[in-house]
Amino acid sequence: MPPAVGARPRDARGYPVPAITPWEGEQPQFALTDYGRSADCARQRLCSVCDVLMPRGPVWRVVGAAESAAIGEALAAGRPYRNLAPTLEGPGHRACMLYASMVCPYLARPNARRGLDARTPDAMTEHVVRGAVRGAMGAVVGFADYEFGITPTQVLFRFVDVVEFLPHDTADAHLEELRAELARTGR
Repeated sequence: MPPAVGARPRDARGYPVPAITPWEGEQPQFALTDYGRSADCARQRLCSVCDVLMPRGPVWRVVGAAESAAIGEALAAGRPYRNLAPTLEGPGHRACMLYASMVCPYLARPNARRGLDARTPDAMTEHVVRGAVRGAMGAVVGFADYEFGITPTQVLFRFVDVVEFLPHDTADAHLEELRAELARTGR
């Protein structure tokens, strides 16, 4: 576990709670995103997992099956990839995203299912329904940078220039990469 993640507040079971996870009373709502925290992280260039400043340069995020396939196809064809459709998923440090890909049940396994619906479904979140399956290959992806827009109800991200593509069927494939990253950066 990255030390900054280990320093995060914990739920009753002892699990660290990501920076953008909303709380209802004493209970974190792991499958949801806190609008205000997400906006703060975007504006201040804070990791959406550990809430620590991300230095200028590459940022990472975990992607599901459809985006993983699109990135893989673009890279295999020698084409650049840019997510023209914005996403609600914010960026983070490499170690934090490698870790998140392994510990989040939905991100970690192809047969994992979402536990909650989006609170206010719209065109961006209509796929976020209880029981939805992650699908085949996920990936941890590094991008040269990110752009964001803040609306009255959402924080929207776009990512530019893929710098690293680490696909996975099950995310435990990233364990050695995470260990090496922690040894390299101490984060």
